[in-house]
Amino acid sequence: MSHRRALEGIRVVDCSWVRAGPWATRWLGAFGAEIIKIEWPENERGRLPSTTTPQNLEVNLNTSGNFNDTNVNKKGLTLNVRTAKDLEIVKRLIAISDIVIENFSSRVLQNWGLGYQELCRIKPDIIYVSMSGYGHTGRHHHYTTFGPVAQAVSGLTYISGLPDKPPAGWGWSYMDDTGGMYGAMCALTGLYHRRMTGQGQHIDLSQMVASVPLVGSALLDFTVNGRGSRRPGYPPGNRAHWPGTPLVNNYRGPTVAPHNAYRTDPGGYNDWCVIVCHSDEEWQRLVQVMGTPSWAVSPKFAAVTGRLQHQQELDDNIEEWTMTLGKYELTERCQAAGVRALPVQSAEDRVDNDPQLRHREMYLPMEHPALGMHKVQNAPFKLSASPALNSLPSPVIGQHTREIVEDLLGYSHEELRAGFADGTFWPTSRERFAYIEEMLR
Repeated sequence: MSHRRALEGIRVVDCSWVRAGPWATRWLGAFGAEIIKIEWPENERGRLPSTTTPQNLEVNLNTSGNFNDTNVNKKGLTLNVRTAKDLEIVKRLIAISDIVIENFSSRVLQNWGLGYQELCRIKPDIIYVSMSGYGHTGRHHHYTTFGPVAQAVSGLTYISGLPDKPPAGWGWSYMDDTGGMYGAMCALTGLYHRRMTGQGQHIDLSQMVASVPLVGSALLDFTVNGRGSRRPGYPPGNRAHWPGTPLVNNYRGPTVAPHNAYRTDPGGYNDWCVIVCHSDEEWQRLVQVMGTPSWAVSPKFAAVTGRLQHQQELDDNIEEWTMTLGKYELTERCQAAGVRALPVQSAEDRVDNDPQLRHREMYLPMEHPALGMHKVQNAPFKLSASPALNSLPSPVIGQHTREIVEDLLGYSHEELRAGFADGTFWPTSRERFAYIEEMLR
């Protein structure tokens, strides 16, 4: 039995780029919304050549693996919204749409003639989600950001890194992914509000502010305990406590041991398993799983205070045992006994080897016109009555221009051809892909 998806019949004009905005529309598309991504070949940063292009393919606007993960479930339309003719086309599209999402700095779309007040004149109940770095209000609203710099100002960078070393980045723009999920949540909230009141609204989401809740523990430590953020002794790594520092010098508190990643058989680069015992009772379960070795029944390990005081010895002894088992067998044994343990997994482990992720259909193959068949991450949640799933591979640039311009907006084929000739739908100085030439025949 086929189920209607939750957002079927909702149309979203996606004026976003790079990661945060496209990440929001990706999930709206998984819920069934029709996403029309507007981009221009000279400006879409996400399509730039990157290390995610498969080595056997030509590097071009259609072969970025990162772009093609971020933009599944969308249709692609090429327009240069800086020209009057293109701007009129965009406005005609917005007039028959429900949501507009953009993630430029606060003044950009306003300067293009696509600010919220202008769009209200075109579509009074439009839901307009802005996802700028600093929001559209305040003295710094015009500041521009990127994921790593938003991370820095939010406080996350300050508490990351080793003592006496520079503040560390996180290696990935988590602020973009977090901001994207907030963006999807805001769009859904706007839809619900419109359904209840008949009114649209402007939703002003700041990437920087949206990252602040991720440092909640540090905020509580400051507001409740009066302790400012610091790196010495924190983060404690995989342990609950950094050796040689006061037990209060961490945000987990002196409550958990063991709490670490332990090397497993055969001792390779990716052979690790994390084990956590949140109580003395759980520790006793682990002792039994390990076969009740003599060292583990020593009184100094009986209570968490003793295990924290002798954490190095504790970890050394546990690792002697974990090195006798593979990480997956070790996980099975611990979980069967009620001990929290899971393997450290690489990308290969997650995509190809994890049976739970396979069962949840987290990575399903999709055929892409340029990349061929490859696995794409699916929605990480299940809806029993209205499935959320990937239905379209990411568009090659301009792929659906004819469908949208002719079928949806009612322009003639001659007008489409003229728009390609005069630079409306494609830069006149840039060579066109073969599929675009076919579109124009």
